[in-house]
Amino acid sequence: MRSIGELARESGLGVSALRFYDGAGVFVPARVDPRTGYRWYAPEQLAGARLLARLRRVGMPLAGIAQVLDGDPASARAAIDRHLRQLEDGLADARRELSTVRDLIDLREHPMTAPTRLTVPAPALAAALDAVRFAAGSDPEHPVVRGVLFDPEPKDGLLRLVATDRYRLAVATAPATVEGPGGGVLVPTALADAARALLDGAESIELTVDGPRLTLRAGGRELAGERLDLDFPDYRRLLRVETTHRLEFAADELLAHLGSGPAAEDGTAILAADGFQVLVNREYLLQAVAAGGAEQLVLELGGPIAPLAIRFPTRADTFSLLMPVARD
Repeated sequence: MRSIGELARESGLGVSALRFYDGAGVFVPARVDPRTGYRWYAPEQLAGARLLARLRRVGMPLAGIAQVLDGDPASARAAIDRHLRQLEDGLADARRELSTVRDLIDLREHPMTAPTRLTVPAPALAAALDAVRFAAGSDPEHPVVRGVLFDPEPKDGLLRLVATDRYRLAVATAPATVEGPGGGVLVPTALADAARALLDGAESIELTVDGPRLTLRAGGRELAGERLDLDFPDYRRLLRVETTHRLEFAADELLAHLGSGPAAEDGTAILAADGFQVLVNREYLLQAVAAGGAEQLVLELGGPIAPLAIRFPTRADTFSLLMPVARD
């Protein structure tokens, strides 16, 4: 048997780390002296401790470590592959942020006066606005949520629209042509609503960003205002929610059930799958489902404390996320 100090030296894990993983139930000693509380580890646990040290160095979360240590080989490989994808996605996010930082530094040294112009088919932009508008917030203490982010992806020929009130997030895309330096633009919700009215009957809309000034032209009509000079929350990391369960519904049937079924006293809706329940704000769920129109939808659940994703099979780039509600 090895003491905790001996195992720490031989595995590369610190004593405090071994105590932490014992307390978390991830890597427990073979025996604990009932009188002294000393931890003792069996010889065969050295290999597991060394494996744990490697997983810790790459930042694998507790649930993944437990799956690698205690699961069958297929489950262990799945946990490793999932963590590797998360690391790669994180690296892609870091590269994107650092690229933006470089652009901002260049802009500080060499200010550009050229405007950015986005040309978007009006029906596509109208559908995207309709899909995300419900999630925009109105909290006066958090002005960043009182807008819709227009985030162009020039390489993909897309304009991504994002709205959030910190409890839910909605995303949709529309094809777009981008001219100029580009960059995300936070459009005040009042201006976004006015722009939506311009879209009916128009073929396309042109959005020009010239410093703080926004100008929208569609169908011979023009609308102008100012952008919100605020940093929108980092929404991209939320787009990769790990899901374990999928529930498919027809949107009209789910709306009818939510609208006519008995309401919980606290205004929540309960979704159940394989032994666990997810509680979400019932009104928010109604709005998210209604924003997608009367079509088939998929609810993706990752666990009782993970966001609920509402997706539409025919529109892969249109979806929303709802934060779960904790019930006392």
